[in-house]
Amino acid sequence: MKWPPFFSTRLRVLATVLTFSYSFTPLSAQVHNAQSVIPEPEMFSRIVEKKIVSSKSMMVSTANAYASEAAYEILKKGGNAVDAAIAASIMLTLTEPNATGIGGGGFLVHFDVKNKQIKTYDGRETAPALAKPERFLLASGLPMKFEDAITSGKSVGTPGLLKMLEQVHKAHGKLPWKKVLEPTIQQALSGFVVSDRLHTLIQKDPYLKKNPEARKYFYDEKGQAIQIGTLHKNPQLAKVLTQIAEQGSQAFYTGWIAKDIVTAVQMTDRPGDLSQQDLLAYQSKERDVLCHGYRSLNICGMPPPSSGTLAIIQMLGILEAFPMSEYPVNSWQSVHLFSEAGRLAFADRDEYITDPDFVLPPIKGMLDANYLKKRRDTIRWDQSLQNALPGKPEGVLAESYPDSYSEPAGTSHISVIDSLGNAVSLTNTIESQFGSRIMVDGFLLNNQLTDFSLIPSVDGKKVVNRVEPNKRPRSSMAPLLVFNQQGDLIMNLGSAGGSGIINYVAKTLVAYIDWQMNIQEAISLPNFGSRNRETELEQSGNWSSMLTALKDRGHQIRYFDSPSGLHGITRGSNISGGKFLLQDLNPNNSKEWVLFGGADPRREGVVLGD
Repeated sequence: MKWPPFFSTRLRVLATVLTFSYSFTPLSAQVHNAQSVIPEPEMFSRIVEKKIVSSKSMMVSTANAYASEAAYEILKKGGNAVDAAIAASIMLTLTEPNATGIGGGGFLVHFDVKNKQIKTYDGRETAPALAKPERFLLASGLPMKFEDAITSGKSVGTPGLLKMLEQVHKAHGKLPWKKVLEPTIQQALSGFVVSDRLHTLIQKDPYLKKNPEARKYFYDEKGQAIQIGTLHKNPQLAKVLTQIAEQGSQAFYTGWIAKDIVTAVQMTDRPGDLSQQDLLAYQSKERDVLCHGYRSLNICGMPPPSSGTLAIIQMLGILEAFPMSEYPVNSWQSVHLFSEAGRLAFADRDEYITDPDFVLPPIKGMLDANYLKKRRDTIRWDQSLQNALPGKPEGVLAESYPDSYSEPAGTSHISVIDSLGNAVSLTNTIESQFGSRIMVDGFLLNNQLTDFSLIPSVDGKKVVNRVEPNKRPRSSMAPLLVFNQQGDLIMNLGSAGGSGIINYVAKTLVAYIDWQMNIQEAISLPNFGSRNRETELEQSGNWSSMLTALKDRGHQIRYFDSPSGLHGITRGSNISGGKFLLQDLNPNNSKEWVLFGGADPRREGVVLGD
């Protein structure tokens, strides 16, 4: 295997381990069926054990070794958390194209330690100005097949990631914009080593080869997926990024790049109506942070159009009245309570959450203590809710029909804390695995518009998450920052996984706070929960001791494989070993705090720290 000359020894070892530890493993199939079946996230590879990493100064955790190395090198060169997160995000366009890239969008939460200020940024894609609610309906009035919707120009929204990253960089970055894009430009020209996971996803994807540009890039002349260990170059992407490095994001949203994007969208079998005017008009947005307490902590993240933070803190608000620490992690009580809380939160999410610029969601009512108590009181110990109904919080402005569709996931999460204590939690995505499968100028375009309901109305009631012009589809992404009561940052967390993100992140929080696991143990803990349908149990877990109790209470069990993509960093004392201790909340101990990082063993994640 040949390595680029600037490829560090550490990263060579990491990439070698990742490449060969994933070899010869089966994949679970993706399931797609509009409105009725929850789509699986990216195809599963296998679980590779990860160990917790500690650091006294700075840390980065991402889903890809190249991205972690790029971010870490930026930190060592004097960059801050924003610079490092941007470097990692741009690198993922090259090295994790199945999950994210500049053709997609994302959400970012930033903590300025000096001013103790939290800000959130919305880089979610928008529907074209010409989009109509009936966008995904056939002449019969029925929705098109979900896979047909995904792999069409109709699914492509106006990409928002670059505009958002530039907005955040202008507000909080330290190094020049050009400097943070350089690692990916160099890597694209010199090549990156294809991992087993990327090879396997390419090989098994049924749609990627149908796009001429994607076929040329991801397959050889015989139509075979690029092989494991191949040094793969992307000069087209390097050209695009060089232009963006010199001219800023406007080079992407205008000129030849914008023209190429629009042409690619319109040249598909089912063309979309994205226009150059849509690209020119796109704006990322700073939104008010959404924070809520759990135990003695304050959990902060993105407000709508993401439902992630809201659903998670609803779940935790319901669970807070139960002594979760007294129920063993592998008990039926824990799984029952967690799943029931998920059912209640997802019922409200499906009913009320959409782009707040179109319908203002009743956030205050949904988090009101009395409302959460009413929701909690519907939980029974002897019987599962199975399919919970939405509640009636104060502040509902319009009657609508719930949208129970749950998005698939081509998503990646980045957590960074710099040496000063500034932090970035960033989740970025192109939606499905390889997005729309439409490739242009070395990067893939999103299929984010299939996060809207494919059906605009039911029985005369409009679906709140229906397609509308310039609207942002509902998301489940949940980049979070967690603080103590003194405002000290103690946790930086997020995940990939479509609507499963909500359960994955909530599980990790409960495991860390209530079950006294360190961040790696909490991330590695087998995933479980409910999205208001079956009770989902990850295949790798040992559930045998609780199955009878769950089934006796009406839980319909569904086993699944999940490359969830959890990545996180915690701050604690040396004596904690990375576990959550109440004495760590004393601000007088802050100088003794150590960073602890975890990466999801279900993907290729790497934690680096100093």
